[in-house]
Amino acid sequence: MSNIHEQIEQELENARAVCSTEGANSSDCAAAWDVVEELQAEASHQLQKHPQQTYFEKYCDANPDADECRVYDD
Repeated sequence: MSNIHEQIEQELENARAVCSTEGANSSDCAAAWDVVEELQAEASHQLQKHPQQTYFEKYCDANPDADECRVYDD
């Protein structure tokens, strides 16, 4: 996941540079920001596919018999 964040940072820098040299209303500037937006969307999709576990969930995975981790059906 950190790889995509590095790519986002690189493309952010690139977009800022392109927009400062080409102008904020140029097609190159718009295209550079589109790349940033696509990478951010991909990072969001990756998080949805692989949500991070909370510390409590990790604890319960390691200690399924702990009182705190018991699940009661209605």
